This record gives sequence, structure tokens and C-alpha cells, in this order.
Amino acid sequence: MRLLLSILLFASAARAQIGPDFMKPTTDVPTKYKGATVWRESSPLDNAPKGAWWKVFKDEKLNSLMERATAENHELKAAIARFDQARGTARIARGNFFPAVTLNPVVTYQGTSANMPSAFDLGGLRYKDMSYDVPIDFSYEVDLWGKVRREVESARAGTAAAFVSIHQILLGIHADVASNYFRIRSLDSELAILREAVGWRKQAYDIAAARVKAGAGSDLELQQATTEVATAEAGIPALQIQRDQLENAIAILVGANAATFKIKTNALTTNASPPRVPSGAPSDLLERRPDVAKAERLLASSCAKIGVAKAAFFPSVRLIGNAGYLSGDLSNLFDTASQKWTIGPSISVPIFAGGKRRGLLERVRAEYDESLANYRQAILGAFAEVENSLSAMRNLATEQEALNRATDSAHKAAEIAKTRYEAGTSPYLDVIEANRTLLLTERTAAQLTGQRHIASISLIKALGGGWEEAAQPPVPQTKPEPEAKSVTEEIGFLGRMKSLFKKKD
Repeated sequence: MRLLLSILLFASAARAQIGPDFMKPTTDVPTKYKGATVWRESSPLDNAPKGAWWKVFKDEKLNSLMERATAENHELKAAIARFDQARGTARIARGNFFPAVTLNPVVTYQGTSANMPSAFDLGGLRYKDMSYDVPIDFSYEVDLWGKVRREVESARAGTAAAFVSIHQILLGIHADVASNYFRIRSLDSELAILREAVGWRKQAYDIAAARVKAGAGSDLELQQATTEVATAEAGIPALQIQRDQLENAIAILVGANAATFKIKTNALTTNASPPRVPSGAPSDLLERRPDVAKAERLLASSCAKIGVAKAAFFPSVRLIGNAGYLSGDLSNLFDTASQKWTIGPSISVPIFAGGKRRGLLERVRAEYDESLANYRQAILGAFAEVENSLSAMRNLATEQEALNRATDSAHKAAEIAKTRYEAGTSPYLDVIEANRTLLLTERTAAQLTGQRHIASISLIKALGGGWEEAAQPPVPQTKPEPEAKSVTEEIGFLGRMKSLFKKKD
């Protein structure tokens, strides 16, 4: 017992921790964006919620799609399952802080050899009968060099990375749903424009047919009018194919069967301006980016692994013990005379392993270097995405203004060409050219409106989501899978435990 106390006192006094402590790398950041946004030193704030950022678009259908995506998306459910795995790994690592105690009762019928090696002459004696052994084994590794603490540190950082990964995937899912949704609405606008163009071209065809019938027109005009109607009609199926594909993509994102999923036609108002990201948004929005936070957590985990690998070069001390009862007769198994016990330290001193420990240390150091490079790459990528989104927002708005002027002029030109043709002062070719130009500008305007909405979504995503300041976001509430073991078995186990305690009460 004195030896055991001495070892414990020595272990408490020598709680060194091998390996480097994690220090967040310094980051060279600009003082402002090209768009004159203020910036400061990076410090991930992924624990700030992203909020229901899509509500700024004030679209109830989009809101409902986002709710379904959060509850039903299977990629998100897989990410939550990976987080549960990481959390379980962290619990396993933390369990090494505590001793392991096992009870292993053994009942055997045995016969010993009369000729077994012995320090004294057995004289032909042997034992042939029952044996009852009730041992309790005790084992505890003294964390002299901080190996266990580094393992826990690494596991916790890995768990944090898995948690951040959930919100990274969720942000990507929401951004994809919103982007595809506005692409569909943009296509609905184009389809409406094309169908309207078909109607106008049919009217032009009727006018041309009437002129030919009255002898004022030619068959060439009639065939040109027919071509224009057919060309406009041919553009509708091509757009419908794109719409169907986007609709099916959203079906996958919201966990629905594409065969039964449908989004009603809802044209996006041409020239509608997307909502602006608040100009007073805090400068640390980019710091909330889940990919940056995840890269930092993985870097911290890699740093802790270096300490684990270094600790392998030092002796390890394990306290082991065994106590219990051993008897050949069940009636006196638990008598004092049947007691047995052993206790003492087990010291393992590494001497030679063929370079395995050195190789492990080199590997984890290289893993750290890789994580460091990934972290810096995530920072650079984050800046670039924000700059790209800001540039797209700014230049698309300028393009929209110019296109609005072009569309107004095209409308006037088409009206003039139609009037002059009906009066017989201009050829039908002028009508064709004017209508083609008008159709092109109107479709381009519809596409541009959708692109501006998508650019605003890209900017929100680049900034890490929303811009609300509040407490740490919870794990998204997904709809449980009936066949998911981690859900159904745990619920069943908890139910059985509750009923068991109720019976005891």
C-alpha cells in the first residue's frame, strides 16, 4: 500500500505534458475588402448562429423548402452521425483518465498433472475437482507525460471539427436549395417571355397571312413568320429540361422522391433587386465560416497528436491489481481464507522498436504541416469567395442598369417596326430583327435577375451564413430515420432503464 501511495504521489507531482501546446497561426489579412469593408484579425466565431438568412428574400415557398432540407436531407443526417462518432471517440479517450475494473468469475472442473513442474516433490498428488474463481482486475495508466491528456485534447478538437462540419454542410445545402430555387424562378420568367413571344409571333403570322391573302404580301413573308413561330416554340422544351433537372436537384436536397416532387411555376419579377446584405454587418462575419473553423479544429487535433507520439519515447507506468476469491468448494468461496490479491506497478521502458516510434512522430508532424497548409488555404479561399461575390453583386447591378435601357429601346423598336410593316412602309425583315432583339434582351434580363439573386446567396454563403449575434447553434433537428440504430436502440434502451427504475421505486 505504501508503494502504491508513493507512486500516486510521484505521478501527481510529475504531471508533465509532452508536445507543443496549440497556438493559432498568425494570419496576414488585409485591412479592408476591395469593397471597403472593414476587416480584423481572424478568429473563427462558428459558435454564432447563421440564422434563417433565406427569410430576407420574403418567399414562403423558399422558407418551406429550407425547413424540409434541414429535416430530411440525408447528407446532413450523415454529418450528424459522424459527429456522434467523433463524440463517442472523445468519450473513449476520456475514459483513459479512469481506472479499468472488471469482474470475471470463472467456474471450471479441472484436473492438475501429478508430474507438473514444482519446487518440491508432489509425490504423485494431483487435484481433480471444481474450481471457483471470482477475480476483480484493476488497471490504471499513470499519465506521467500527458499522453492521455493529449489524446483527449486531440479527440475533443476532432469532435469540434465534426460539429462545425455539420453547419458547413447545412450552409452548403441551404445555399444550393436557394440557388436552384431562384434558377427555377428565373427559368419560369424566361418561359413566360418565350410563351408571350410565341403569341406575338402568331399574331405577326396572322397579319402576314392576311397580307398574302389580300395580295399585299408575299409567300416569303409568310414562311418567315412561320419560321419565327417555330423557332420561339422550340426554345420552350430546352428551358423545360433545365427546369426539370433543377427541380429534381432540389428534390434530392430536401430528401424527396424526384418522381413525386413538384415546384409550382412562379416567375421571378424581371429587374427585381435582390435583398442587400446589411451594410452594418460586423467585420467578423467571415470568421464564422465553418470551413475555416473546421480547418482550425483539425489543426489543433494534429498538434495534440504530436504530444501523443512524443510520449511514446518515455516510460509508461501502469498500476495493476487483482483481488478476489478462489476455492475448490462453493460453500467456503467467500471465506477470509479464500481471499487472494496482488497489486503493484508495471513499468514499460521503450528500448527498441525498429524505428516505429520515430516514424510515427514524423507522420504526425507531417499531418500537422498538412493541416496548417489546409488552414491557410481555407483563409485565402474565404477571402477570394467574398471578393468574387462582392464583385459579382456590384457588376451585375451595373449590367442590369444598362440592360434595362436596352430592353426599353428594344420594346420601342419592335413597336415601330410592327407599325411600319402594317402600314407597308417597311419590310417584314425589320419586324423579325426587332422581335429577335427584344426577345434576346428580355431573356437576358430575366437571366440577369436570377444571377443577381444567386450572387447575393453566394455572398451570404461566403460570409458564413447570416449575421445574427446570439448563442451557440444547436445540432440541426433532423427527422429521425426509423431504421437508424443510434436513434431507435438508444430510445429503446432508455425506455427500458426508466421502466426498471420505476419498478425499483
